[in-house]
Formats: sequence, C-alpha cells, structure tokens
Amino acid sequence: MKKLIVTCFLLAGFSVFSFTEKDSISAFTFHRLEMMEDFDCDACGCSASGGSMGFSSMLNNNFVGLRYFKQSYTSRDGIFANSPWIDENFNTIQAWARIPITEKIQISALVPYHFHERELTAGTQSIEGLGDITIMGLYTVYETKKDSTVFTHKLNVGGGVKIPTGKFKEINNLGTINQSFQLGTGSWDFPLVTEYVIKHKNLGLNTTVNYILKTENTKNYQYGDQFNYAGTFFYLFNANDFQIVPQAGLAGEVYQTNKQYNLDLPNTAGDILFGKFGIEAGKDRFSIGINAMLPIQQNLSNGNMEANYRWSINLNYTL
Repeated sequence: MKKLIVTCFLLAGFSVFSFTEKDSISAFTFHRLEMMEDFDCDACGCSASGGSMGFSSMLNNNFVGLRYFKQSYTSRDGIFANSPWIDENFNTIQAWARIPITEKIQISALVPYHFHERELTAGTQSIEGLGDITIMGLYTVYETKKDSTVFTHKLNVGGGVKIPTGKFKEINNLGTINQSFQLGTGSWDFPLVTEYVIKHKNLGLNTTVNYILKTENTKNYQYGDQFNYAGTFFYLFNANDFQIVPQAGLAGEVYQTNKQYNLDLPNTAGDILFGKFGIEAGKDRFSIGINAMLPIQQNLSNGNMEANYRWSINLNYTL
C-alpha cells in the first residue's frame, strides 16, 4: 500500500508540469503502454482474456499479433477447512490487435484460446477451447500538442463489451473454491476504462483505472464486478536500429462477491496487489515482449486460494 501511495504522489507531482506538446521520441509510439491493465479478469483471473498482462503493446501503435500467457494458482480442492491444496495452471494463446479509426478513436480486440488444467485429488481435470472475445473502443480526451514541452500528457477514456463466446459449465464449479476454472463466464460483461500517461523525454509513467460490470449468465451465475488499478514506469532506449523499453510497476485487482440465483456465494471475493516487470524490443515492423507479475499481498477467497505468478510473451507486427 505504501508503494501505491508513493506512485500516486509521483503522478500528482508530474501533473503540475502541464505543458503542451505531442512528443515523438521514436518511430514507435509507446504512450499507450499497458493500456487496460487487468482487463477482463474474472474471479482471480483464471478465465481472463487479458490475465492482467495488459491490453496493448508498448512499442506498436497499430498492430496485429499473438500472445501466450500463463497463470499459476494454488487452491483448496473442496469447501472444507481441511480440504487438500491443489495446483491449477491456466494457459492462453491470444490473437490481439489495435486499429485506429480516427486520430482520437482506437478499436482493440482480443480473441483467446484457453487450455487449462488442475490436479484434483480425484485426478487431473483439463478443459480447452475458445474463450470470451473482447472488443474495446477508446477516445483520446486530452493530448498535449506543442514541441517545446518538458512533460507530455495523454488521457484516454472508453468502454467495451466481452462477448460470451467461451463455454461456461456449472459442473466445473461444484465442490471447488476456484470458481473460474472455465473457458468463459457465459455472460455479457462491460468494462469502463480510464488511462493517463505522462512522459519526460524517454521516461514515462502509465496509470490505468477500470471497472468491469458483470451480468448474470444463462445458468443464473454472476461473477462479481471488478475494480482494477495499475501504475507502470517505462523507459525507451534507442540502440542502432532497435528500440528497447523496460518497464516496472504495480497492479491491483479487487473482486466483489459472486452470486447464483441472486444469492451471495461465500469465499468468492478478494483482492491482490502485484509487482510487475518486463521488457519489449522492436526492429522495423516486428516487436517481441516478455512480462511477469508476482504477488506482493493477496487475500483471495478468504485465504483459500493463492496466486503464484503470471507471465506472458508476445510477437507483434506493426500495421
């Protein structure tokens, strides 16, 4: 919490220098770094499309690409205090893209394919298939425009929809603590997003806040609404024909209680704070990125679930 407060004070201090300019540090644009942090992360991220690894590339403004990410959890195999702990691994291959419609409007899309498994006391359980497709639209409310500024600023707001294209099976939730061992939520969900970026020369800070409204699915199950926040520092290095952008920061997730038949389900709420770091490198029209997240503090499902780590690797092609 102290680290988060420090990040907020740094952001407030930077905002005092509100000069005007549109910065152009390199041929790549990375002011949209890690947009939509923690987007579409249902009940601890297990059925997530983004898995808290971000929604856009650091280097590529307009791109198409592929991304693989892995999430590791440990949870109780049962609802009792003496139920054994089990390992759960969630894997996703994702096609993603960011396409500009106008100078101020961008459309982003995620199409995930999941293959998850967990080691139950009765044996290994596996599921595989298409996940929920996400489509997002963002609008640039404010951007500095002059060339003589010390600091540059950009503010994006937007929203979107998560389409229930992934299968939701009630049997996957029976008798287990982790209610997100699913290919999809089975519901139409709606994220609201705010992103603010401030830069000084090659150094920048990206902050995001978003709230995801979740609805009841056809099985009368409703995942709790989710609040996410993140702050990420990044720096651009130009090395001959290469651009390299290391990053580090914090990301947090807060989950409300899930419901079934409009009744609250115990041990389904929680919160977690991650430390995050990574690097992305680009040359010509291609870029590759690697990111990782480690929990700093967590209270998931009343202590009956623990997140171990998340990591991802992506390959993008600039349009």
